[in-house]
Amino acid sequence: MRLPDVVPVRLVLADDEALLRRGLRVLLEADGRVRVVAEAADGAALLEAVRRHRPDVALVDVQMPGMDGLSALRALLAWTDPPAVAVLTTFDLDDYVATALELGAQGFLLKDAEPEALVRAVVDLAAGGAVLDPRITARLLPKLRAAGRFRHNPQLGALSAREKQVLARIASGQSNSTIAAGLGLSEATVKSYVSTVLTKLGVENRVQAALVAHQVGGSW
Repeated sequence: MRLPDVVPVRLVLADDEALLRRGLRVLLEADGRVRVVAEAADGAALLEAVRRHRPDVALVDVQMPGMDGLSALRALLAWTDPPAVAVLTTFDLDDYVATALELGAQGFLLKDAEPEALVRAVVDLAAGGAVLDPRITARLLPKLRAAGRFRHNPQLGALSAREKQVLARIASGQSNSTIAAGLGLSEATVKSYVSTVLTKLGVENRVQAALVAHQVGGSW
């Protein structure tokens, strides 16, 4: 059922399999929260589609022919004001996904995720959230540590009570505006807290911070 009075998130979908793109498009557009403004079969086509359509979000397969997803991601995230980007993956591409997250991707999604989870992820990405499929979160942590991106013992104890509240909400994929509303803070204050959390944890972005939070569970 299509939802009334919804401004859809504008999405570019990049995957080399036409049948998969078609299926994802049908699922994502089903209730009106997402509109696929362009599709791309390789990295070069993705960059052109983003340049032309200026989407809110790009979903990118990391393994495509020609200019692959990682090369396109590296170029795209170097632009001024790029869209939010999440990688589409399968269970056997952990190394690719780890690299994508190091490059600055805002999350990762498995291609077999439930339709509602995919739609919700795209909407959350557009709002500035981080998207982490829990089924492969634990698999990525050793890869990121091996690449020297994570401390082996992140200093969660150095976080203040408020910073821990902010981290918990980052880990659940919330955007700054949602965190602000939930904690009764201004977005500017939340942004400052997020920056402090990243610095104290020794990570580069909120996705990596979320992975650290998932690593230790509720023990902090």
